[in-house]
Amino acid sequence: MARHLITSALPYINGIKHLGNMVGSMLPADVYARYLRQRGHEVLYICATDEHGTPAELAAKDAGLPVDEFCARQHDAQKAVYDGFELRFDHFGRTSSRQNIEITQHIARKLQENGFIEERTTRQVFSLADGRFLPDRYIIGTCPHCGYEAARGDQCENCTRVLDPTDLLNARSAVSGSTALEVRETKHLFLLQSRLQGEVERFVDEHGKEWPTLASSIARKWLTEGLHDRSITRDLTWGVPVPADTWPELAAEGKVFYVWFDAPIGYIGATKEWADAAPEGEQRDWRSWWYDVDDAVRYTQFMAKDNVPFHTVMFPATQLGTREPWKKVDFVKAFNWLTYYGGKFSTSQNRGIFTDAALELLPADYWRYFLMAGAPESDDSSFSWELFASVVNKDLADTLGNFVNRVLSFSRKRFGDQVPAGHAAGEPEQRLGEEIARLLAEYEEHLEALQFRKAAAALRALWSAGNSYLEEKAPWLEIKQDQDAAALTLRTAMNLIHLYAVVSEPFIPASARAMRGAFALADDTRQWVTGAEARALGSVPAGTPFTVPPVLFAKITEDDLAAYRERFGAEEG
Repeated sequence: MARHLITSALPYINGIKHLGNMVGSMLPADVYARYLRQRGHEVLYICATDEHGTPAELAAKDAGLPVDEFCARQHDAQKAVYDGFELRFDHFGRTSSRQNIEITQHIARKLQENGFIEERTTRQVFSLADGRFLPDRYIIGTCPHCGYEAARGDQCENCTRVLDPTDLLNARSAVSGSTALEVRETKHLFLLQSRLQGEVERFVDEHGKEWPTLASSIARKWLTEGLHDRSITRDLTWGVPVPADTWPELAAEGKVFYVWFDAPIGYIGATKEWADAAPEGEQRDWRSWWYDVDDAVRYTQFMAKDNVPFHTVMFPATQLGTREPWKKVDFVKAFNWLTYYGGKFSTSQNRGIFTDAALELLPADYWRYFLMAGAPESDDSSFSWELFASVVNKDLADTLGNFVNRVLSFSRKRFGDQVPAGHAAGEPEQRLGEEIARLLAEYEEHLEALQFRKAAAALRALWSAGNSYLEEKAPWLEIKQDQDAAALTLRTAMNLIHLYAVVSEPFIPASARAMRGAFALADDTRQWVTGAEARALGSVPAGTPFTVPPVLFAKITEDDLAAYRERFGAEEG
């Protein structure tokens, strides 16, 4: 079995994330990691809070807290939400950790040794009102490319173009709002990406051919435009310090590394955190996942499209420039936007549904299934309360939940609290087994290919097959003529419920546990279902005690919808 390293784009520290962040990185990574674990692979799923940079300082200032305390609180708050969504990270670390600081400084030193870092005097915006140089995100203005009036100094949120602060029109300080800005000289470190262009191109040519078009096209666009040398330090008080043993003058000035230099390294840092946190008596080797591993590890990254350039071009350039054998990404699963009634979900504008509020309304499985069933893979997806209610009611409540409830309730009423025996399987059961095996293979194929919408459709088809079988056999009519015939139908349907519990776990883990827990099987350690097992449908034998679980999914009513629309709004953006 393969070793799979999985990372999802690091959620930024300044506040709870919205559903767009969830579906664009962490949730699909969790679904994939769960599936691989069930298939017997060795999996390491790593994530962390991205804690450095200007927004962290600004958010801490607004909260009236020291930035380190603010980040510690926000890390715990975010982790609690992700636990609520049942994201099963192997480790959820922090880019402010000692491990990430050490590895970031090490990588910077290696780049310097190899001639890929250069100290340059630059002209940077200085705020007279604030008495300080303003790093990128401390400056707001009009994007010169699309005219968006609230663009940040590092990237326009509207058109996603990467910017330098001096590119902005009508610039003003994000700290004081002052327009009394002037350009002064200061020294910074630059990563000489232009010297690494050829190597990055060869990397993208070799690996990018199997990436989704969204990821590969963004990477090639950047390479076609040419890689530019980029400043990797900032004038901030919060960040990975420039090491004094290598750059004493800049260290004395308090320079720190740019957040987009240390954040991707945070995947490695968080893996070392995981290794260092091993329980007593257990040894974990973080280098076996990241260093000189070649094809021994398959590395898959999950992210929204605005993060693609940094992961497919900038981070590989950093890794290549060290001349050390760091593991580079094999597959980049990129996502488009999830919109809210046609407008963009936005943390900064507090637009859309945020993950903590989502969990206040409904259990995680409602959101997990809905988001993955409409994942923005080939194009943007639009959230609306009407669509959400339709998917939950039709797929979860009617197709799966109702099947489970009516099979178990009817069987308990007519045959007691044990799985009935009845006749041996006949031709309808054979046809059903073949159909289930075919749909299961389709489901597996889509999950292996990281095609989540198609996988969700195949899972829904598996659930629908049970309903079709039940309607065909009609045990409520069979029992009037032949009790053993009805018993066979119900025993077969109960085996379907157990199969659904096993294979639905990547998408709806809590509901999968409830379905599996309905049967008092002595040693229920089944991880997956083979095609032969799907055809036989015999994992729950006659005589197995069972219970009827609470309703798996409650329907969303018109009154619910009205309350949701009133609370969150439903205007088109």
